[in-house]
Amino acid sequence: MSSEIEIWVEKYRPRSLDEIVDQEEIVRRLKEFVRTKSMPHLLFGGPPGTGKTTAALALAHDLYGENWRDNTLELNASDERGIDVIRSRIKDYARTLPIGDVPFKLVILDEADNMTSDAQQALRRTMELFSRNTRFILIANYVSKIIEPIQSRCAVFRFQPLPKGSAIERLRWIAKNEGLEVDEEALEAIWEESQGDLRKAINTLQAASVLSRHVTVDTVYAALGKVRPKEVREMLESAVKGDLVGAREKLRVLLYNYGLSGLDIVRLVHREVLSSKSPLRLDNVTLADLLVLIGETNYRIVEGADDEIQLMALLSKIALLAKSGRS
Repeated sequence: MSSEIEIWVEKYRPRSLDEIVDQEEIVRRLKEFVRTKSMPHLLFGGPPGTGKTTAALALAHDLYGENWRDNTLELNASDERGIDVIRSRIKDYARTLPIGDVPFKLVILDEADNMTSDAQQALRRTMELFSRNTRFILIANYVSKIIEPIQSRCAVFRFQPLPKGSAIERLRWIAKNEGLEVDEEALEAIWEESQGDLRKAINTLQAASVLSRHVTVDTVYAALGKVRPKEVREMLESAVKGDLVGAREKLRVLLYNYGLSGLDIVRLVHREVLSSKSPLRLDNVTLADLLVLIGETNYRIVEGADDEIQLMALLSKIALLAKSGRS
């Protein structure tokens, strides 16, 4: 059994492009770069936890083998995002020649969408000057935040969230290697909370494993410090039945016992309303009205209105809609 202080995201990160799943077209194109030992500057875009950094590091492993660290400079642009870093550290590194039979070195800039505009302008010029012996891989959650001159110099790869089946299969594999017993309902809960972010899913599994070697739904939500969807569902059920006093008591438990903010509860209500297990049975028109009300409640809370008053108003409107709009 591995030490609990190990970070599983790093421990189980794929080391080769062959180990990456459910990004077949991206992997196929990257393997062609490895085969030909030739590639343009790359821009990896997509939501968090979808394998962008992993793909960049796996590409470096496959290109350089044991020499990958000598030929790769990895920076997190959210920490080192100023123009001085571009002018000094990256330029100094880009001037040096690669080691081995690959004719270029790699600079991996993670979270490049956090770079300042001036730094991006300086980077554009650096990419031009040292393109002969250096290739850049820019990683961004939001490609739109990368300036157009840089986008036009890069081959863009767009990563999609992992499908539910593949993510759960990966979690099962990690659990098996760590000697954990994980309930299927717990895996479902981890998936629901991670919403396609595999990094968050793995971290959640590790946090739950510290509490118990038998991971259950309760363990998962205890590790996350969140309420179970069942408790939000019960609050909605009370509202649907017209029991606003009971709904208010359940709301106060969420607000004061669990310490959730009004925005947290609005998000949970929104997710529960659209869930297949929702206690509300509304036609599409009534459901659309309800989603508008949830949006209005979210806006009012953001603008500074009282959380409890606004959420009770929402529950009251749900009670009225449920009474008049059941399909």
